[in-house]
Amino acid sequence: MTAARCVPLPDLAAVAALAARIAAVLRPGDVVALSGPLGAGKTTLARAIIAALGYRGEVPSPSFAIIELYAPPALRLALVHADFYRLADPAEAREIGLDDYRSGAVLLAEWPEKAGGFADEPGCLAIAIEFPPDSQGTGRQAIVEPGSDWVMRAPWTGR
Repeated sequence: MTAARCVPLPDLAAVAALAARIAAVLRPGDVVALSGPLGAGKTTLARAIIAALGYRGEVPSPSFAIIELYAPPALRLALVHADFYRLADPAEAREIGLDDYRSGAVLLAEWPEKAGGFADEPGCLAIAIEFPPDSQGTGRQAIVEPGSDWVMRAPWTGR
């Protein structure tokens, strides 16, 4: 991982803008690892990324199913949206076949630490969503830390 950047997320428009920048440069094999406390907005950002990739339907939270799959032509590339919150052990991610699902797809991973984490992968874009101390519960910020494969894609710059 390289140096982290803080991206203010004062409202849903800012979340959608960040999602659009990320979606524009996603490629198969990438991981977008979304962490943060309950209610921080991990699923909101994941839904915005999926919408920015072209999906026009309801995007259910994978909290109970653990994994939701999206494929072309609904999106421009295959995507796995996973919520690992309910996993008790990282080995459970292997048991449900995560590696098979990931083959040729992007992985949007909520609660990545519950699946053993992905930060050591060059294609990992780690995003920690936080409530800044001065937000009074209204805004959020994303601490974005790119893996080596993400450095030149710089999703926070709007390029």
